[in-house]
Amino acid sequence: MERVILVDKDDIPNGVEEKLKAHELALLHRAFSVFIFNDKGELMLQRRALHKYHSPGLWTNTCCSHPRPGETTLEAAHRRLMEEMGFDCDLEWKLSFIYKAPFDNGLTEHEFDHVIFGYHNDDPVINTEEVAEWKWIDMKELFSDVKKHPENYTVWFKIALEKIENNI
Repeated sequence: MERVILVDKDDIPNGVEEKLKAHELALLHRAFSVFIFNDKGELMLQRRALHKYHSPGLWTNTCCSHPRPGETTLEAAHRRLMEEMGFDCDLEWKLSFIYKAPFDNGLTEHEFDHVIFGYHNDDPVINTEEVAEWKWIDMKELFSDVKKHPENYTVWFKIALEKIENNI
């Protein structure tokens, strides 16, 4: 059973809960979103597997998940990058934000999301249980496409992308 770290608005841990229950009860918990760029400045996107319990088939950042109890956010980011995309690289925390997004299936993402950057030039070896497909995309093209077709992207990715754009 996967568990998440519950936190307050300052990211101070205040408990642990089973992942699905935390999403059912809309409890604020720690999460991370990894953004991997190549030397051309392109971002590696993934399209979530079609059987995911929320946001299936939507495009999003390179990988994302939740740290486990006793695991740092950066340790978890390295773990999930290997599990989802089949590679690891140096990672660096960039910014954080809180968001709350209800889904049609009754679940709610309420996350203190840490945005983490890394750099890698090779193709990933995707885990098809997690990722339907992937691609490199130019940032200007991405910003334009998200504005034209926001329905094709995950909620947290659009928020993170806006914060990144404002900090570039």
